[in-house]
Amino acid sequence: MIPEPSPHSPVELDLLGVQMWNVYWAEIERRIAPVFARSDARERAMSYLAGLLSPAERKNSWQLAEQSGDPNPYGFQHLLGRADWDPNMLRDRLRPYVCDYLADSDAVGVIDETGFLKKGRHSAGVARQYSGTAGKIENCQIGVFLAYASLHGHTLIDRELYLPKEWTDDRNRCQMAGVPDDRAFATKPALARQMLQRAFDAGVSLAYVTGDSVYGDDHELRIWLEERKQAYVLARSCDAYVWTGVQQRTIAAVLAELAQQDWVRLSAGAGSKGERVYEWQQLPLHPPADRGWRRWLLLRRSLSDPSDVAAYTVFAPAHTTLTAHVQVAGKRWTVEESIECAKGEVGLDHYEVRSWTGWYRHITLAMWAQAFLAVIRAEEGAEVAPKKGLPKSERASSLAAFKARRNL
Repeated sequence: MIPEPSPHSPVELDLLGVQMWNVYWAEIERRIAPVFARSDARERAMSYLAGLLSPAERKNSWQLAEQSGDPNPYGFQHLLGRADWDPNMLRDRLRPYVCDYLADSDAVGVIDETGFLKKGRHSAGVARQYSGTAGKIENCQIGVFLAYASLHGHTLIDRELYLPKEWTDDRNRCQMAGVPDDRAFATKPALARQMLQRAFDAGVSLAYVTGDSVYGDDHELRIWLEERKQAYVLARSCDAYVWTGVQQRTIAAVLAELAQQDWVRLSAGAGSKGERVYEWQQLPLHPPADRGWRRWLLLRRSLSDPSDVAAYTVFAPAHTTLTAHVQVAGKRWTVEESIECAKGEVGLDHYEVRSWTGWYRHITLAMWAQAFLAVIRAEEGAEVAPKKGLPKSERASSLAAFKARRNL
C-alpha cells in the first residue's frame, strides 16, 4: 500500500513530486524489509506506516485499519504485540536512512523528553510524574528522544522509555508489562547517554550535542562527552555550580556580577515568528586538561525582559566563536518541533498499547514515518521546487538523474 501524498507535505507536489514520493516509498520498503522475516509482517508494517502518513484524525489501530480497508484492527494489534520482529533492529536502520539524506558536517544531536498522558497504571512506565507537555505533574509515560538536526532538516533517530523507580523496584509489575528482566533504573541523562553511544558506535558524526538543563546539569553526562572530545552546548539551571578560575560558584552569583555593557546582540536562528534575536555573553570557565579545548559559560538575555536569562555550559575546540555557540544553542528547538510534528503528523502519541514491546514498536514506526516526511521536505525543496518551470522532457530527466544519484 502506497500512501497518497499527504496534506502534511510542506510543498505542493506536482507530477514529478508524486513520482519522487513513490520512489521514496519503495526505498523505505527495501530498507526495512530485512527486519521482518515473514512477508505478511513486512506488508503489515508498510500498511501501518501508510496509515501513520494518512490524514486519519487518530492514528490508533482501529483508525488505521479503517484507513487501510481492513474489517478490524487485529492485524495491526498483532504487528505491535505478538509478531516476530525487533524494533531495535528497525531503529538501527533508521539512522543511516536519515544520515544518507540529511547529513551535514555541522549536524547537531539534540536530546529531550516528552510526556504521553495515560489513564490507569498498567501501561509500561506510567506514573504520576512531571510532564513538560502538560506543564504539570500528570499520570503519564515519559519518552526520551534523540533528534538529528542539520541545515537539511531534522527528525528523531532514537528513543527510550523512562521507567521510574516505582516500576524498577516492582519486578512483578514490570513482568506483567513485558519490561525486560535486566532493565534497571536509569535517569533521563543516562538514557540520553545510551542513545548517543549507539549513534556514535553506528558512525553518526555530530558537531555538537545540545539539550535542556535536565541533561546539562548532569555532571556524568558532561564528563562522558568531554572524554569523547564531543563538543556540546548544554543548558544549565541558574542554581547550578560552575568553576570560574579556582573558585566554584553558582551561575546566579556569576550573573549578578556581569558588566551590563558586554552583552552582544545575535540571532539564534530563524523561528516561526522570524529571527530569534537575544543578547549574549560568554565567559571562560576552568579549562580542561587538553589545551586545544575550552569550557565557557554562555548566557542569553531577553531583549524585552532583561531579567529573563538562560545559561549554558559550552565545551568546544578553543578556536570556536561565540556566534557558533549561539547557533548551536538555537538548535534546541528542533527536537521540540520534531516531537510536536511527530505527534501532530504521524501519531507519535496516538497509540493504545500498554506493553513495553508495543510502545517501542509504535514509536519506532512513527519515527520512520516522520523521517520519511523529513526526507520529502528536504528533497522536494532541493530537487522539485527549482525545476517547476522546466519543460516536461527536462523534468523527466531530472527524475532519472535523482534516481541515479540515490542508486534507486
